[in-house]
Amino acid sequence: MKIDGAIMNRIYTAVTKQDNGWWIGWIEEVPSVNCQERTHKQLLETLKVTLKEAMEFDKSVT
Repeated sequence: MKIDGAIMNRIYTAVTKQDNGWWIGWIEEVPSVNCQERTHKQLLETLKVTLKEAMEFDKSVT
């Protein structure tokens, strides 16, 4: 699944799967972004928020 947004004008790839009743996922291009939620919809929202926070943190460090 592709996550499109205004985050550095890029499209990121979210890998998601269900495991033992939980949805887990990560962003292929940013290894530090991974999340776990009860529903797929919640997971995608959490991945978007976490990706945005990671990009903002990266900008503040450089």
